[in-house]
Amino acid sequence: MLRLCSVLSLLFSVAAVPAPAQPAPALAPQQPPSAVGKTLVGRSPGENYVATIEQWRAGRIERLQKPDGWLALIGRHPLERGTWSVGAASDNAIRLAAGPAHLGTVTYADDGKVSFALAEGVDAAIDGTPARHAELVVEGEKPTYVRAGTVNFYVMDRSGKLFLRVRDTESARLKHFAGIEAYPVDPAWRIEATWVPFDPPQEAKITNMIGLVETVPVPGKAVFNHEGKTYELIPIDEGQGPEDPLFFVISDTTAGTETYEACRFFYAERPKDGKIILDFNKVYNPPCAFTPFATCPLPPKGNILPFPLRAGEKKYRGEH
Repeated sequence: MLRLCSVLSLLFSVAAVPAPAQPAPALAPQQPPSAVGKTLVGRSPGENYVATIEQWRAGRIERLQKPDGWLALIGRHPLERGTWSVGAASDNAIRLAAGPAHLGTVTYADDGKVSFALAEGVDAAIDGTPARHAELVVEGEKPTYVRAGTVNFYVMDRSGKLFLRVRDTESARLKHFAGIEAYPVDPAWRIEATWVPFDPPQEAKITNMIGLVETVPVPGKAVFNHEGKTYELIPIDEGQGPEDPLFFVISDTTAGTETYEACRFFYAERPKDGKIILDFNKVYNPPCAFTPFATCPLPPKGNILPFPLRAGEKKYRGEH
């Protein structure tokens, strides 16, 4: 993941008044994508589409249960300037939920560099090397991991604030994963929207679950109809590349009852010929729905839909 949930008032507002719940909007006049890795010969386009979404959902659950996934998180510890002891014992400045009693010390220097020194005799490693003291690369493509048994951590940056993000491959949330309930796949929730580009692209300030604010690029807006009303959604351009999909953070009137209260996510392929496909069957829960140690963005005001979006994943029933 940004690929990486109070609501921030933003640039756009929903352009319609909520209407009573009705069946989902009409299917966009687009052929749904084929299911990868499945034999779909003889199936109708609608059956192909349903199989595609079901396969996508199965892959989503598989990824979520990986030992380095969101369910393995056991801690998010703020890191201040100075040198701090780290470990599971109560006398540590940064107390881990699992791992060695005294893992070592982390130093956040005035020059912005972060380093870690392993405690004497502790069975642990810094990025798998024999080094007992090393500078830590802060979150990026290849952050530095400190590992001890089933526990590991790296340093992450959120809006200029540093944190230790800690995982345990034997975490209770991972062991007791409750599965994900979802609404039945409905092809009618695959909507062709009109794409309105912003020239130049605009910026928006997004607040996350821990109150930090980040400025993000917004390349345009998706405009679509539902039950005779017009609505707008703005995506975030995560800056991964011109071919990568756009990221949407949304909510709707099912939030807190049927779906996760803070937000849900989905991606959409880049617009083509002035159109963008919003496939709400692929709306999914943010990491914060599964763990208190994630830092999810909250939806901008204009992305809070005033109708029940009964598509995609439902509220997680397990521990979070």
